[in-house]
Amino acid sequence: MSVLLDIDQLRTFIAIAETGSFTKAAEVVHKTQSAVSMQMKRLEERVGRAIFARDGRASRLTDEGDRLLDYARRIVKLNIEAMASLASAELSGRVRLGVPDDYADRYLPEIMARFSATHPNVELTVVCDPSTDLIDRIDTGDLDLAIITDCETMNRETEIIRREQLLWVGSTRHSLHLETPVPLALGRQTCNWRQEAISMLQSADRPFRILYTSSNSTAVSAAVLAGLAISVLPESGLRPGMRVLGPSDGFPTLAPCRIGLLRNRHEVSPLADALAHHIVQGLDNISEAAIAAE
Repeated sequence: MSVLLDIDQLRTFIAIAETGSFTKAAEVVHKTQSAVSMQMKRLEERVGRAIFARDGRASRLTDEGDRLLDYARRIVKLNIEAMASLASAELSGRVRLGVPDDYADRYLPEIMARFSATHPNVELTVVCDPSTDLIDRIDTGDLDLAIITDCETMNRETEIIRREQLLWVGSTRHSLHLETPVPLALGRQTCNWRQEAISMLQSADRPFRILYTSSNSTAVSAAVLAGLAISVLPESGLRPGMRVLGPSDGFPTLAPCRIGLLRNRHEVSPLADALAHHIVQGLDNISEAAIAAE
């Protein structure tokens, strides 16, 4: 007789793998630590392999555990998709989504259209704020989901759903990249992209001055297009009239940026799960289209 894996045990297993401890995972899945330990004991009995190895206070996955984790994520994701598909017509209520404004105009139209078409009885509330503010609002329970970009607070609870190259950009009609010091338009001081840009220029001994600071991507892009400053943007943020600057222009290559999906761990919501599915699917479609275009 074949062994069937338990969805609830797999959810707990994933939480342990992502948080690195049974104690933190217990908070995520809303169970006692003893219940979590019992679930993992039964899961190991089901698969007939040890999936955890103790590493001090942390819980490290064995090779078998690493192999199971990939399957567990796919199984749980398919389970969510199946239940969301069957229940979509019955879902009603309100779901709250946070997204940085630099990604709102690029991603939101398709996501909102798809979600509204399959969940006509659901009210979608969208909040546009910098990622650091969105993380705070998730922590306080003001949001159900948040799309966030690279932050120091990105952790294992954040599901990375897209990666794209961070680029230096200037205006095609101006030659600001030749100026010394180079004028910059960047996000506010807590912005990770701002910190990356400054660090890279300092490492390259490239003089710079910060001319504009704004948490609004439209304002930053306007400064670039007007030929007033150089900035850093992800590939999806490029606009007509912008040129990409590289090492040959005196600008060092930047690290890729990550886009993550952060969920409200205090309140499990079928609406949030359904919206999360559309977000991941929408970003996957955009990513595939960009690859095909290249």
